[in-house]
Amino acid sequence: MGEIERSSPVPFYHQLADILRRDIGAGRLARGHRLATEFELMETYRVSRTTVRQTIALLQKEGLISVHRGKGTFVAPRRIEPELSALTGFVEDMQALGLSASARVLGLRNEKASAHVAEALRVAAGDVVTRLTRIRLAEDVPVSFEYSFLPLELGRRVAEENLEISPIFTLLEEKYGIPLGEAAYRIEAMGATRVVAEALGLQRGAAVLAIERTTYSLAGAPVDFEQMFYRGDRIRYTMRLKRRRSSSISPLGSPPERGSPRTATTISPLGSPPERGSPRTATIISPLGSPPERGSPRTAKL
Repeated sequence: MGEIERSSPVPFYHQLADILRRDIGAGRLARGHRLATEFELMETYRVSRTTVRQTIALLQKEGLISVHRGKGTFVAPRRIEPELSALTGFVEDMQALGLSASARVLGLRNEKASAHVAEALRVAAGDVVTRLTRIRLAEDVPVSFEYSFLPLELGRRVAEENLEISPIFTLLEEKYGIPLGEAAYRIEAMGATRVVAEALGLQRGAAVLAIERTTYSLAGAPVDFEQMFYRGDRIRYTMRLKRRRSSSISPLGSPPERGSPRTATTISPLGSPPERGSPRTATIISPLGSPPERGSPRTAKL
């Protein structure tokens, strides 16, 4: 067990947070384990109640612990961190992390498409589509509440399946012969609505990650529009992005060779193209550290 260094300039609550952080990381405080009470922490580490409460607030903000009124403070479950680098479904994401995945179907019905859903599925507003409502679980713990909207023809086929064990992506590709090509994502943070909060066991207004995803077949047709709400304390996406390079930009440290022609783009004011036959001029901008030679003109006729 770590100890508080009384002579250290580091605040006591930071030191206590470091001790508990190390215990959680080393597994001495297991995920889901009930943390010692405020009084027990005060006695064990000989600190004030204010210090303990500052420590709890800090670790809670970091997502390492969760406070449940009337029950106590618990070590938070490990955050799920799927990688957002390819088009994958929930089951595939969980399997890649070594976690079990399941679903609980709350509803399946046909309804008229709202303007937003209709735009995503490329149908007319008011056309009938199929809506599937589910809770997705990782290791039997609810982490996502979602709506899936499907074109009616596909929805009728999906309605005949056991959707608690059969992922939609698997049905589309392996059973219906519809290879998937790409998806458009829209991701934002929001507070849980009453419906989402009740489904995921959260307080209303708790932080959730809201994701809209429209999935397209390899032929380019939209086949599935989803609205997914992930618990903000249980999931965190990671991604690795490559820098997009422009072929017109020279690498740093590689200015154009001396004597090579320098080009300039002529930009006319909007709605005022140069008159035919009139000379067009452009300012020549030299590379950094290479001012124009003395006496050279700063404009050029094109």
